[in-house]
Amino acid sequence: MNKNMIVLVQPEIPYNTGNVARTCVVSDSRLGLVRPLGFQLTSKLIKKAGMDYWPQVDLTTWDSLEDFEKAMVRMEEEGYQILIIESTTDRTLGQVAVDRPVLLIFGSESHGLPQDFLDRHADKVVRIPMRKTERSLNLSNAVAIALYEALRQQGYPGLH
Repeated sequence: MNKNMIVLVQPEIPYNTGNVARTCVVSDSRLGLVRPLGFQLTSKLIKKAGMDYWPQVDLTTWDSLEDFEKAMVRMEEEGYQILIIESTTDRTLGQVAVDRPVLLIFGSESHGLPQDFLDRHADKVVRIPMRKTERSLNLSNAVAIALYEALRQQGYPGLH
């Protein structure tokens, strides 16, 4: 059976990615990173944030958003439910039933996801509810919120 997967598109801050990697390990989820990255995967900063969890990370990388998008189509054919987390839509995460392994996609900290990507996949875009006067949540916090909502709906498979 497929595992849930978090995909960060062009993440810029190593601490966020390290925190997400740790969240992936403790939740038995996979991590995907789309280049370019704003740091080296060998950076002391990313290793510090991910602590001693890095050897356990089930990591996949893609060289570009285009490469990832091709993989995304295959993953959907394999049974993944795809949700793109972005603050610019009316549909919330709570309005979506997560009933199979999910691919949760997040944009970079400063730019989010490209509008043309969002337009091509508009039916998959959801947001985490928050005050309208604020721009966004911290990336690693948003990942944890979305992932654990999906896990809750899935009955926390394999977790105790």
